[in-house]
Parts: sequence; structure tokens; C-alpha cells
Amino acid sequence: MTRYKLILIVFLVAAVQVLKAQPAATSVKQWQDQKFSMFIHFGGIYSVLGGVWDGKQISRGLSEQIQAHAGIYSDTYANLAKNFNPVNWNADSIALLAKAAGMRSIVLTSKHHDGFCMFKTATTDFNVVDATPFKHDVVKELAEACKRHGLRFGLYFSLIDWHYPQASPISSHNSDYITPEHHEYNKKQVTELLTNYGTISELWFDMGSQSPEQSRELYALVHRLQPDCMVSSRLGNDQGDFAVMGDNQYPDYAIGTPWQSPASFFDETWGYRSWQVRGSEDDKYKEKLESLIRVISRGGNYLLNIGPKGDGSVVGFEKDVLLRIGTWLHKNAEAVYGTNADPFFTSFKWGNVTSKSDKLYLFVTSVPADGVITLPGLEGKIKSVSVLGEDLPITFKQTTDTARLNLPANFDSEKQIKVIAVDIAEGYKVRPVHIISSSYDHINLDEHNAYNYYSSSGIDYNSNYQSTVKQAWTIKAKHKGKYLPTIQYTDEERGNVVDFSVDGVTTTLKLDSDRLMKYKPDTSKIKWGPLYITGPYYSGLGGLNGSADKIDITKPYTKDAGMPWQRMDSYKNGQQVDLPAGMDNAYYVLQNINAGPGIIYAQVKITSGDGLIVLLNGRQLLINNNPDKATFVNHVIGLTLMPGNNQLLIKVFNNFKKTIPFAITHSIPQRIYIKDLDPLMFDVNKLYPVSLKLHNPVSPHQTMKLPNLGIWFAKK
Repeated sequence: MTRYKLILIVFLVAAVQVLKAQPAATSVKQWQDQKFSMFIHFGGIYSVLGGVWDGKQISRGLSEQIQAHAGIYSDTYANLAKNFNPVNWNADSIALLAKAAGMRSIVLTSKHHDGFCMFKTATTDFNVVDATPFKHDVVKELAEACKRHGLRFGLYFSLIDWHYPQASPISSHNSDYITPEHHEYNKKQVTELLTNYGTISELWFDMGSQSPEQSRELYALVHRLQPDCMVSSRLGNDQGDFAVMGDNQYPDYAIGTPWQSPASFFDETWGYRSWQVRGSEDDKYKEKLESLIRVISRGGNYLLNIGPKGDGSVVGFEKDVLLRIGTWLHKNAEAVYGTNADPFFTSFKWGNVTSKSDKLYLFVTSVPADGVITLPGLEGKIKSVSVLGEDLPITFKQTTDTARLNLPANFDSEKQIKVIAVDIAEGYKVRPVHIISSSYDHINLDEHNAYNYYSSSGIDYNSNYQSTVKQAWTIKAKHKGKYLPTIQYTDEERGNVVDFSVDGVTTTLKLDSDRLMKYKPDTSKIKWGPLYITGPYYSGLGGLNGSADKIDITKPYTKDAGMPWQRMDSYKNGQQVDLPAGMDNAYYVLQNINAGPGIIYAQVKITSGDGLIVLLNGRQLLINNNPDKATFVNHVIGLTLMPGNNQLLIKVFNNFKKTIPFAITHSIPQRIYIKDLDPLMFDVNKLYPVSLKLHNPVSPHQTMKLPNLGIWFAKK
């Protein structure tokens, strides 16, 4: 057997193992249906300290990370385990509280960054059984309590460990490298957790910066031991079965993967803080209930944290708020559990929506001034409208594609959020707001007029960004007849395999070996101005995720007057330079491009390192990281230049390296490929859904990275 064949077989076997490792669809659905879960940051030493060290309140950072923020020596910190004796800890009480709050699962911190294990482990005596007078396996007790009370049980596991000698030392960013020895240590502890404590519904990895191989190995280990255990995306390197949003982040966009929003009672801490100002219970109840509603209306799960005291008791303030949420959920359970996301393509000022196949649930958080709720684009005959748990009459009027609900004068959602159930006979459809009609005899689709579905992609926590996993359009032809669809792409997209769907029919296509368009831009009409650079800035990759205003190079880009734009006079077209950088640094590069009459399309090659964002005239063309941690990455970007001055703004980002490679090359082959597809028949004014996504991507969180791809439907 040749070496090439052996490598190919190993690759194919690994690919099959990854596919087999994914949890079953039923398990994913069960996880998604939880909707509301309890997160518990209870970790021994930091719970005992409660945000206080040496008689002082430690306000810097999160209290569960007090060892780092108070500068406590590792041996001093470890000795404090002798003070951990949570005599008021009662696993059954915790499980019953979660159940009363309407939560369907509990996720407990098995080990946080300080390395203290809340379970009996053979890997270290720095654990709750061997190092404390308590001597109880907290993970075991809570796992058994959840089983008794019908709750699913999950575990948080920190990938970094400040107590393990071979681990990286404490840092300010918590995205430390995981050494080979540390990785093996983590694997042993994960094996214990997934072997000794029954069924684990999810494993919530956190922090650290692993290699792609380490992330894949841990992902496979979890599913080998427990195939249906859901893995969080904070495992890194785009691994994970569900996307984890940023802490206390409530997205207002469509997400195309299973996802979860982790939330703390207070932004300042997750672990117990004895001196925390808790404020009004009424305000906190409303805040957390509205956050829960926003998350489930977008199709996500809400993971709300409590931080028990060092004696094991739950803070009364947190318990009372949870019980109030539970009372509300008991009344409105129908609108929460077993529901789907908001089917409308627009947001509403009055509140949020969840759905079932024949029902809509309207969560009214702000009553409209005119007392009328309008549901645009709703197709389907309304059978009845009611308020859950209350006898309030709701009248309505309906046209072919709009419904208007008239709220009674005594309808008040200020003190208690009310839910309106709209029962629709034989189901419904929602007409999209953004419909692309044919102009003359063709329809043009690209990423800028798409309805995007997102996820969260990243190598580690610091390099996370909002990735695009699916693009969708709704088209309408003005003329009946045969249309020829074509896909246009460049060398940037070449080699990708995509799923292209029109009106529910999906075709899998490889973007390769297609005909070349006869195209050559008139470069004499393009004047490339000098490059200007500013930086390095301490900035995450997502710091310029969106648009930018017109930039004046005579003024600093940020408020930092010490960072003016500097002209790169010695730079030559295509020259690669290495920009000095520290961790999490970024530079901005600006180029003014003057184009002659008419619209000119020109391609450039941009070289970057760990991350790249490209904008033209304020519009984002590409955002991507470096999933394989290559030395450098090249991207071909198509620029649609308008007559006059155009501004190209590039952000290059560094994760851990000491330099950022950068180059921009104008003199590259201007290749545009055309893939011709079978003709389609379109009726006049009928709506046709169209979508595009990667076929069997390496990860469900991987960004599509098809910036130059366009889809044309031409009337034949």
C-alpha cells in the first residue's frame, strides 16, 4: 500500500468517525425543547470567599476568578479548600427549585478555572471529597437528584486549570494554550465525568485555546462515551453540537444551528459575591423573564445561572426571582415548551412570538398606543384569539395576508407579561417581507440581498465571530416562462460543494471545472491610491463586524490620538509585510480607489493571518478567521467599484502570534466561473424560496465564505 493511499484511508476513517460522533436528531430536538435551564456556579473555594480577600471587596473581574483578580498564591488558595464545608447544600432542594422555576435541566460547574473539582477524581486530590471536610461528591449528589426529579443533567468543564502544574499559568484573557500533558489530563477527567455519573445531557466546555486536533479529539471522546451528549461550541475550533452566545447576549437575528444564551443574574459575577448590590426584585424578575422570552422566540435555550453561597444555600433574592418566573411559566407553559421560533421576518415593538404548526403565541411586553397588534403577511384563517390563563376578549379582523388584533382597554402587560394565543385552522404561512422581483428579464441574488442565518464560529473565545451558515431569498417573476439559473463565482469559492435549493428542490453542486466568463476589467479606469495603516489596537476579531462610516485619514480612526493614520509610502503591490503584534491585536489598513465612469468589478487578493474583515464603502464583504492556524491565508475578494472615490477598509487580526502577515495584490487573474443549471418554469407573481448553504460542512458553525458568489435567473 502506498503512503498516499494510507493517508487517504486514515482521512476517510476519521471523517466517518466524526459523522458517527454527532448526536441523534431526536437527542438534539430533546435538548432544544428544554428552553429554560439552570446554570450553577458553585465551586468550593471561590464560593466561600464570596468576592472578598484579605478583608477587601475584590471588584475587579468575576468573583469565580478571584484567585487571579486578587493575586492569591496557588498554595495559599489551595489551602482554603479546608474551609469549604457547605452544610446547607441539598441536591434535592436545588433540583426542586429548578423544577419549580420551570427549568428542564441543570448544568453544574464540575471544575472552574481554579482547577478545584466538585467530584471525586483519581487525577488530583484537589477535589471536594479529598480536600475538604465536606467529603461529599457534589456532582454525584446532583446527578442523582436530577434523575429522581425528572430533570436532565449537564456539566460545565473548564479547559484551563490554574492548579495543574503543566498547564499555562494564569493569564488575563483565559484563552491559554492547552499543553499536550494538560490535554491528556482533561481527557482523563472528562472520561470520569461521562463514565461515573449516569446520563449527561450536555458538556459545557469553556475557555482555553486548543489546537484543532485537541478539540476534535475531545469532541469524539465525548460522543464515544455518551453518543447523545450535546457539546458546547466553546470547545473551540468550530467543534460542538450547539452554538453558545456571548455571556448575557440576546441575539436579534436568525440562527441556523441549535444554540444557547448563558445568562447571569448580575453582569459583574457568576459565582457568589457576598457584597453584590441586588437591587429591586421586581426589576430583576422582569429583566430575566423578558430575556428568556427573547431567547426562546429566536429558537434558542436560556441558561440562567445561580451562585450558591459557600455554605451551600441559595441566595434568597435569586430563589425568589426564579420562583416568580416559574409561576409565570406554569400559567403560560403552552407558549414556551414544544414551540418553534418566531416565523415572521420582522421584529415587533410590542413584544415577541413563538409558534407551533397551527398556533402563534404573542408575548406582549409593551402595549401599542392604539391598542392594535398587526401581524403582516399572515396567511391562514384564524379560528380564535385568547389570552392564556385569563378571560379577556380579543377581537380581530383579517384580510388575505394581514391580521389585526384589538386589545381591550384593560389589557395591561406592564406588571405581568400576557401571552395571546392565535389559533389558526389548518395551519398558516407567513409571507416574507423582503421579496426580490425580476428586473426586466432577470433576477440577481447575492449575499447582500440575502436573509442570513447565523451561528458562532471561533478558534477560541477571543476569536469568536458571527458566522453565516445559510443564505435564503424569496423571488417573484414578473413574466411567466422558462428561466435559466446560473451560479457565478471566483477562485475564492472554487472547490466548494454547496446545496442549492429552489422551491423545495435541492441540488448538490461542486463549484469546479465550469466555464469561464469572458471578462476583463478596464484597469486603466482604476487608480489605486496609497495604503494607510493604523494600529496595533487591542481588539477582538468581531470589533468591526458590520459597517463603517466614511473615514477621514487626517483624523485618528478611534479616540486614541496617539494612533493616527500613517501612509505606507514604501509599500508595493503584492508585497507581504509582517506587522508586529501582540495577542488579540489588530491593524486597520485603508485604501482609496478611484474608478472611472460606469460600475467596474475588479478582484484583489488579500493576505492575512488569524482573522480578516474586509469592507468596501462601509459594506462588509468578508469576515473570517484561520481555523487551521496556518501561517497565512489568502482570499480573493471581488470589488464592485462605483464611479468616483471608493474606500477599501481591511482589518487584520492576530490571536497568539508575534506578527500579522499582510498583503494586497491588485494584479491577479480576473477569473469568473459560470455554472449553468437546468432551466426552471416560473409562474407570474408566485413566490419561490431559494437557499444556499455548504454541503456537509466540517462544522455546523463554519462560515460559508462565498463572498463573490452570485446567482442569476435569466428569462429565456
